[in-house]
Amino acid sequence: MSQKDEKIALYIANAAELGLRLSDDLISKVATALGPSIYNADSETVACSQESELDTIKNNFLIKKLGVNASNDIMNAAIKSACEKMGTGNRNKYRVLVYALLVKEFNKESVYN
Repeated sequence: MSQKDEKIALYIANAAELGLRLSDDLISKVATALGPSIYNADSETVACSQESELDTIKNNFLIKKLGVNASNDIMNAAIKSACEKMGTGNRNKYRVLVYALLVKEFNKESVYN
């Protein structure tokens, strides 16, 4: 099993453990799109308490990658909701899963087809 496959298996298992209802296919596609960042411990996770991190997710992922055209309040609420679904006590909020939740929230699965 390749290192990428191991990471994807970890994310799929974590999503199932948290009851996130994300498809294995979407998790795999988001992980692939994130490229080398999934192998770096710092960039692999999301710091939901850091405002600058949340702004980066909003600007670089929601707006630039997914093309979301919604108010800041809606985007901020979606990011907050994704973080909450990952669990407030969960220290490993994997970026792949947070992004996959946002893809589903904004019905942007077509970006990964």
